[in-house]
Amino acid sequence: MVGKQLDSFRNAFRGLAVLVRTQRNGRIHLISTIVVIALGFVLDITTVHWAIISLAIGGVWAAEALNTGLEFLADRVAPEWHELTGKAKDVAAGGVLAVSISAAAAGFLIFLPYIL
Repeated sequence: MVGKQLDSFRNAFRGLAVLVRTQRNGRIHLISTIVVIALGFVLDITTVHWAIISLAIGGVWAAEALNTGLEFLADRVAPEWHELTGKAKDVAAGGVLAVSISAAAAGFLIFLPYIL
């Protein structure tokens, strides 16, 4: 049982590594995550602010991972262009955009008062 659970974690971390290695947006999210965490330490934000920032970071990473997984699967199942495949990819990318905008808004709302 423990071995299967460890395998699940290994698979998940391998998936994140694939995301960062193969996707430009994955690398952008990694750099953004590092910058935001460093800024949080420098500005000594509150525990509540850390919780909000953590949820925002996790949401963006989850959305990007699901979007990338959908794109990989779509490209494997339907390598030729199809209108519905294009729509599915666009909708998934829109989900990443939506959560990224809300994460950026939360970041500005949290960090701006510390900076000013």
